[in-house]
Formats: sequence, C-alpha cells, structure tokens
Amino acid sequence: MLTKRDLLRSAALAAMTATTAKPIPALAQTSAGRPGFFKAKDIAEAGFIYGLPIVMNFAVMYEYAVDRNSGQFKAPFNQIKNEPNVFTYKDTAIVTPNSDTPYSFVWMDLRAEPIVLSVPAVDPKRYYAVQLCDGNTYNYGYVGTRTTGSEAGDYMVVGPDWKGATPPGIKKVFRSSTQLSLAGYRTQLFSPDDLDNIKKVQAGYKVQTLSAYLRQPATVAAATVIDFPKIDKELVKTNFFEFLDFALQFAPAQENEKEIRAQLATIGIGPGKTFNFKDLPLEQKLEVGLGMKEGERKVDEGVANAGKAINGWRVSGLPGDSAHYNGDWLKRAVAAKAGIYGNSPEEATYPLTRIDSDGQTLDGSKNNYTLTFPPGQLPPVNAFWSLTMYDGKTQLLIENPINRYLINSPMLPAMKTSSDGSLTLYIQNKSPGADKESNWLPAPDGPIYLVMRLYSPKTTSPSILPPGEGTWQPPGVKRVS
Repeated sequence: MLTKRDLLRSAALAAMTATTAKPIPALAQTSAGRPGFFKAKDIAEAGFIYGLPIVMNFAVMYEYAVDRNSGQFKAPFNQIKNEPNVFTYKDTAIVTPNSDTPYSFVWMDLRAEPIVLSVPAVDPKRYYAVQLCDGNTYNYGYVGTRTTGSEAGDYMVVGPDWKGATPPGIKKVFRSSTQLSLAGYRTQLFSPDDLDNIKKVQAGYKVQTLSAYLRQPATVAAATVIDFPKIDKELVKTNFFEFLDFALQFAPAQENEKEIRAQLATIGIGPGKTFNFKDLPLEQKLEVGLGMKEGERKVDEGVANAGKAINGWRVSGLPGDSAHYNGDWLKRAVAAKAGIYGNSPEEATYPLTRIDSDGQTLDGSKNNYTLTFPPGQLPPVNAFWSLTMYDGKTQLLIENPINRYLINSPMLPAMKTSSDGSLTLYIQNKSPGADKESNWLPAPDGPIYLVMRLYSPKTTSPSILPPGEGTWQPPGVKRVS
C-alpha cells in the first residue's frame, strides 16, 4: 500500500512531469459532489483494476475489427476471418499468443439482431473449440469437442437485451453481457503438413445474422455506425478512462457492477460522461494518475502471485464466466494481464513460469535448462498438451533459427525418449546439438517465459484439476550446470 508520504512524494514528481495543457474542467468532473483527493485516487485505482480487461479488449477489437491499417486487422464485424496458419513472432496484438491451434475470429455486433454461428462436423480426433468472450472478458460459452461434440450444428449468440423466440434448428443460445463480443475459434493442427485439412475445417465455419439464417428480411433497422476512438499503447497511458467511458456504453451494468460504476461516476467516468484527462485540473490529474499507477502495481503483483506455486510453476484457473469472477475485479484484471482471452480451466489449463525449480529467474543468455517428464507422467489430457516459449519481457513469441515456438504432444513420435521412457526437453538459446534438436525448445537471449497448455484436461486422477489442487503436477525446470 502507498503511505501518505509515498503518495505525496509521487504527487510532487507527477506534478513536475504532468502535461501543461491549460485546465478546462469539465462540468461533470468539478461538481460539488466530487470526493476529496485521497478518495478520488482510491476510486481511480479501483476503476483502473475494474476497467483494465475492458480497455484491453477494446484495444484488440480496434486492431482486429476496426482499423484496417493496424497491421493486425482481421475482418469487419460479423465476418469471420480464418487464419490457416499458427501465430509467430510477427503477431503482436495479443500477449502470450497460442501457436498450436490456428485461429479463426469473428467480432460480433449484437445490437440489431443475434448472430448464428454454424460449425461443420469435425473429426473427433481433432480438438476444436469456439470460445465466446464478451467485452467484459467473460467466457460465457463454448461450442466444440468438449462441450457440444464433433457433430455439425447451428448456435445463436444474442446481446444482453435481446428478447425473442429460439428458431427451429438452433442447438443452443448463448447470451453475451455486452453488445460487442468475440468468438475465437481454435482448431488443432497435427503437424505443418496438416494445414490443408485445417483449411477444410475452417471453410465450414459460417457466420450470419439471424435474419439471413432464416432467409428472411431483417425485421429491425441496422445498428448505427460506431465512431470508434483511435487507441494504441501510448494513448492508453493517458486516455485510459476515456476508452473505458466509450466501452461501457456497450455494456449494460450487471448487478455486481453498480457500486463500482456509481463510484466512477463521482469522478466523471461512465457511459454518457465526457472524461478527458488532458483537460483536468492538475490536482485531478494527480488523483487519476496515482490511482492508475497503484492499480497497475496491484495487477502486476497479482499476475506474479496468481494461483499456486508448484515446482516453480504457477498453476491457476484465472479465466471464466461472470459467476466465476463474482465481482472480483482484481482477479479479472489479473486474468487479462496474464493472457487475455485465456480459456476457462475446464477447457484448457495453463501452468506458467518465469523461474527454475530453485526459484532463479529463467534467462537464456545465462543458462541452459531441461524439463523432464518422468515415465507415464506426461500432462494428462483428453485432447492434447503443449509447452510454448515466450520472451520474458514482452510475452510474445520469439524469432529462432528452427521456427519452433512450442513443443506439443502431436510432435511426440518425432522426439527422443530416454531408456526408462522419460521425456527430456532442452530449453536453451543455442542448439543442444544435432542429436538433441528434436527435443529442443529455442529460448530467447534473455529472460524466458514458459506457458504449458493442457487442452480438455482429464477430470479424473491423474488430473491438474482443480487448478493447483489436482493430483498431477508439472515438473520443475532444471538449470544445467
């Protein structure tokens, strides 16, 4: 916690570096009911924690569905974009990107009418999942191998206020808590020469409005065009609450949000407000700036301490639906910061680590490492598992000489096991030698961040579930002398 002395010292520093824009206080921000300095700072802190996932989601949505020149643009709203390839170091919009299941994306605008997602029959041996994640970053539903099976089907996604009958042929209805929402598809890739088969599956993913699905004229007027504010990493630093303001208009307040929204309104933040950081008087800039800084510190601390420590790994079940978070805004922010759009633990569980089994920071510029799975103790899954390497600073995939970003269970036939049946992976910056390259996971020339993914983890022993409490535990990363 910041002490009053720390806060005032920080305030003095912030005052020296604050923008020099002429204060033009907005009416909503200078009303007589505005709380005092420390209370306003606390509200800004809570608001940052509450709003971080919402603003992060808006930033990804802007790059993927709004800004055609972003370099990451996928497709306009209500149009699917299939990626018949896996993510590489060139993909930078999302931290800790998944590189073993080619993605498809559709950003849905649910304001005018529901959207129908149709999936083809998929080989039961090939895992696939359609994750429905709304603007609050709640995983509000899944279609796919684990939840709905491998048969073809039509599924309807509706907005928070939709009322209407479910038409014949719809297998299930999913309700988003926000008017703008994401469907993220993951389709398992068995090997590099499997991409043509992936394309065939992806060609069967269909997205259409309800009226188009019913082959009827649209019964409601098209939604108005949205004037999205430009967002990037630099703008977020000063305009964070402007973006939160904007995003909240598409997110009707749920019961457990009313208190935080009422508090934010007292400092001029919320749907219909016109919060503008650069026009605030200096003292209010300090309130907001210090609150954001302390909120960010708490989120970063939460990421570092998420879940349970097991052999140097952190094993947690952070992502989930609205009931899973139950108004715990810090838990939701930590989930987004650790890896936005992470699956709920029953769909995929993600042990992660930045340290070896002795608690020392993983660093490819200083050490080589091994990770050994004892005989019969590979990650227990119904689908498949993977271990992905990231840059420890950026949480992005790293360029490497063999274009290998992960090792996963489909690669096992090409890997070497020891005489006792154990599997050792070599985690290092330079090649471990031609005889060991099949088991080599190239590391950056610096800090390392490792993420294990267990897709459709087994629910009976041995199992990683419940996360951190299961009977299977990931083995520690060993430093090689």
